[in-house]
Amino acid sequence: MLRKNDETVASGNETGYAVVTGASQGLGRAFAYELAKNNIPLILMSLPGQELSELSSEISERYGVKVFFYETDLSVKKNVLDFAAWVNANFSVFMLINNAGTGGTQKFDEATAEYISKIIEVNVMATSLLTHQLLPNLKKKEKAYILNVSSMAAFCPIGYKTVYPASKAFVHSFSRGLYEELKHTSVFVSVVNPGAMKTSPEITRRIEKQGFLGKLTLLNPDAVARYCIRQLLKRDTVIMVNRMSWLMLVMLPIWIKLPLLTRSIKRELNPEV
Repeated sequence: MLRKNDETVASGNETGYAVVTGASQGLGRAFAYELAKNNIPLILMSLPGQELSELSSEISERYGVKVFFYETDLSVKKNVLDFAAWVNANFSVFMLINNAGTGGTQKFDEATAEYISKIIEVNVMATSLLTHQLLPNLKKKEKAYILNVSSMAAFCPIGYKTVYPASKAFVHSFSRGLYEELKHTSVFVSVVNPGAMKTSPEITRRIEKQGFLGKLTLLNPDAVARYCIRQLLKRDTVIMVNRMSWLMLVMLPIWIKLPLLTRSIKRELNPEV
């Protein structure tokens, strides 16, 4: 299922449009507001049924920028290709923010095949395939940017999440490799590795169940988005939002951090643990 607004697209501005996936809530929503404040026209994408039309109208009216939207499920390959084709046919793009992602906390042997597949399809397939499809559009610009949203989880495997950290490790590695491949072109590639964020009351409650460690690392999406855009335009190749958490993950040996993080995550399933 998809919804998209007026397909007769104006030129936007001389710079071009910014594409933000997963834009209806959390960090994606914060990215949309931050870019609009800087007078950048937007193409917002999210799952259907998340009031993206209303958000697009509100941002456009508040900041006086053009905002177009598209609703679809990026866990389906055809939907990714259709979205990319629509963007390429109608817009000149100078920025792509691959923010859409999914995860969760479950015992691996109790997870459904659909649960596992969706994490891989959204975090790995959609990120790499959408980037591939929009890259020729981005290359037409004198300056263009790709920002992929990874996670602190990319730096350590975690029990009871298993597939999610692995998928985010892919995003980080993919971004670093693509940066090196494109560094002599007009397209600059960066990756951000934020920690847990207050993206919704439900997610905040779930993370707080992890105990002190979870509460300590909770971030504000608006502050993260503001910092990311600033660092992206400064051409920071790896954006670290929470350096303390990153240092801890890098410095601690795997035999300490793996069980430590796993015990913390397990509290989401059983707060008494």
